[in-house]
Amino acid sequence: MIYPNTFEKKIGFSEIRSLLKEHCISQLGKEQVDGMMFSYDAEVIRQRLNQVREFRRLQQETDDFPLQYFFDVRQQVARLRLEGTHLEEEELFDLKRSLDTICQIVKFLRKESETDDGKAKVYPYPALKSLTDGVETFPNLVKKIDGILDKYGHIKDSASPQLAQIRSDLSRMEGSISRTLSSILRHAQSDGLVEKDVAPTLRDGRLVIPVMPSMKRKIRGIVHDESASGKTVFIEPAEVVEANNRIRELQADERREIIRILTEFAIEVRPHVKPIVASYRLLAQIDFIRAKALFAEDTQGFEPEISVSPTVDFIRAIHPLLRISLAKQEKEVVPLDIMLTPEKRILLISGPNAGGKSVCLKTMGLLQYMLQCGVSIPVSERSKAGVFENILIDIGDEQSIENDLSTYSSHLMNMKYMMRAANERTLILIDEFGTGTEPQIGGAIAESVLMQFCKKKAWGVITT
Repeated sequence: MIYPNTFEKKIGFSEIRSLLKEHCISQLGKEQVDGMMFSYDAEVIRQRLNQVREFRRLQQETDDFPLQYFFDVRQQVARLRLEGTHLEEEELFDLKRSLDTICQIVKFLRKESETDDGKAKVYPYPALKSLTDGVETFPNLVKKIDGILDKYGHIKDSASPQLAQIRSDLSRMEGSISRTLSSILRHAQSDGLVEKDVAPTLRDGRLVIPVMPSMKRKIRGIVHDESASGKTVFIEPAEVVEANNRIRELQADERREIIRILTEFAIEVRPHVKPIVASYRLLAQIDFIRAKALFAEDTQGFEPEISVSPTVDFIRAIHPLLRISLAKQEKEVVPLDIMLTPEKRILLISGPNAGGKSVCLKTMGLLQYMLQCGVSIPVSERSKAGVFENILIDIGDEQSIENDLSTYSSHLMNMKYMMRAANERTLILIDEFGTGTEPQIGGAIAESVLMQFCKKKAWGVITT
């Protein structure tokens, strides 16, 4: 359990999410960042950290890992469940390239290598390989799409005999019109009706020639448009009107044939819609893990070993946001050591203002939360960490106008909630403990609250 509901914003984790999103290469990965959740299952946390650790090693060991074409076409593919629907050319091209990427990732991660003694085969990246379990790949569909689309994502002439014939007729007709227009244009230029440097152009899908307005009645044809300045009109000569009409008909035939080809292919895809959509989870997870790996490099993060029981032994811990901020100013962060043990579960930090108490508390809270969300933390490799079921904080001004609570009353409400919720697997973080009222009263209340936390065997960092 996390308390209060503004926990992530107060502790700085909202900014961590934003930084992770900046490292994502697709919307798929960004959705995973949004869905990232705190876990108190040690095995889940270990697996998440192992995946990041392995991806960081993978990036150092090879440049061959497929990271292109992380397109999200799940909605478009899901649409194919309806009879008579189809994917447009661009959507089909994105499907082909992303399915190919999924296939390459699965092949890469399932590739076995021999142990040093050559007696057994192992997966080089077992935690990442587990992501591919149950993931279907569709090399045959990719191959069929290759038979339909060219390398630029356009329908090939060879996609069907009918399309090849239509495009042949279209090319021949366009060539005929072009020759006719060129002939008309040469005569018009020699008669001084049009300028010497003009050429045939397209207007509303029809080939026309640009003419000065004063000369438009001297060329027999249809005026289709004029320039914004009004100094040029675009005329379709009468000699090519029928041919242009035929081109429009052929273009319509071409579009109908393309839709027929795409609709026929959709019939082949339809039975596989569910596993295809499911396979995109692999792209999402890889993008997310990659973002965490890059963030770990930015912050010099580490993935410590996780124990099931609560424990904190952060050596040379650094607030990641502070490290990023000071790095821009070419300044160094002073690291800190924090240790909580079953014998010394609560760390009470007292000192003057601007002495770093709150930074210490927030560093502790943010790093523990990051860790239990599966994000690497900037600590020494000698650090150790455990798992807490609850993290409860009271940081900053919690004055509530809506509930008619003063700042101090709000703190007392938080203390009441924390005392009820606290147990031996709870981490409590309280900033400026006992302040906000007359010192003697505030101190007495703080002391009794602290004793209650001790009785419940809660863990915590408290500043005052």
